[in-house]
Amino acid sequence: MSSELMDALQALAHEKKIDEIYLIERLEASLAKSYQSILNLEWDARVTIDRTTGQIYVYELVPTGEMDEDGYWTEFEERDVTPSNVSRIAAQNAKSVIASIVREAGRQSIYDEFRDRVGDIVTGTVLQGTPDFTIVKIRDGVEAELPHYDEKRNPGERNEVPAGERYRHNQRIKTLIIDVRDPNSVENRGRGDQARPAIVVSRTHPDLIRRLFELEVPEIYDGMVEIKSIAREPGARSKVAVASREPNLDPVGACVGPKGSRVRMVVEELRNERVDVIQWSEDPAKYVANALSPARVTRVSVDEENQYATVIVPDDQLSLAIGKEGQNARLAARLTGWHIDIKSTSFAGQPAPEVNMLIDEEPEDEDVEFCSYVSETGVACRNHARPGSRFCGIHAEYEEK
Repeated sequence: MSSELMDALQALAHEKKIDEIYLIERLEASLAKSYQSILNLEWDARVTIDRTTGQIYVYELVPTGEMDEDGYWTEFEERDVTPSNVSRIAAQNAKSVIASIVREAGRQSIYDEFRDRVGDIVTGTVLQGTPDFTIVKIRDGVEAELPHYDEKRNPGERNEVPAGERYRHNQRIKTLIIDVRDPNSVENRGRGDQARPAIVVSRTHPDLIRRLFELEVPEIYDGMVEIKSIAREPGARSKVAVASREPNLDPVGACVGPKGSRVRMVVEELRNERVDVIQWSEDPAKYVANALSPARVTRVSVDEENQYATVIVPDDQLSLAIGKEGQNARLAARLTGWHIDIKSTSFAGQPAPEVNMLIDEEPEDEDVEFCSYVSETGVACRNHARPGSRFCGIHAEYEEK
């Protein structure tokens, strides 16, 4: 039995990539507790396993010294209490003990390997799905959890799957590692954690888009193009702000690729989630205007102190700038970090911040006269004056005054 036990330990250690010495030490500690109960010992037990023959020895630790300040005995006498049927008793307990040790050691090994890889993108194969999470196989012996809990029914749990995504068995998907559970930390253990993989991955995290672009765009991977900001509503639409570190390199063109080939690969991996790539600018007015793409912006007024931007767009561009259910404006605000107020040209005479930045406007002819009306807040009318008058048709009444 002893020889067979050592052979089994060595085979398990090799198969699970666990240190053999560590496995034997854990088995000794576990068997010590079992023998203390089986032999009904008065004092603690210690078990040793001969590394060569596999012979098991059981000792009772009888205290002979004095207690220290913490109440622990300082010296012990080891009394050999090895039973005649030690191998049989060990065989009865070894299976469950070894299974537990292998499981815990395997989780610790995975934690040590992946704890520094949070934020990395991995490609895995879908193994099985449950109502609350999907198991993704990263490689042999390593599985990850892609959670999609109902957050109302399970407060504190994650939902990392975009709405509408479903996965088939053996389907290959790319995911982002967002957490690796420490098997020794009680705080990180949730409901049913012992049966759940230690690695948690996501399909909704904004950095998934960052990593996908790094895979598809060499200029981003090499550092010539930098992703400045990402705003995402998973499964629906995303905006990515990019900037170039090379003066003659178009960052948007580099990310889009020839005929849109590069961004198309990202979109396909995200299940046709719309991805808008816009150019980042140090000028907040231009940055806000770019962020509202594809809407055409006439003017942006910015209040840098309060991070507030008022955007004027043509009447026919208002719905495009706001987007369906406010999606375009909402993503632009997240991307820039500014509060954005969008108005059509019909409201151009309304109060606006003092600093005005004109964007994409045609150069104005200096000989053209504009309406002389100025509102109480100091905003001038942008309409042309009528021939022979200082005011436009809307403010013609002020001619008489």
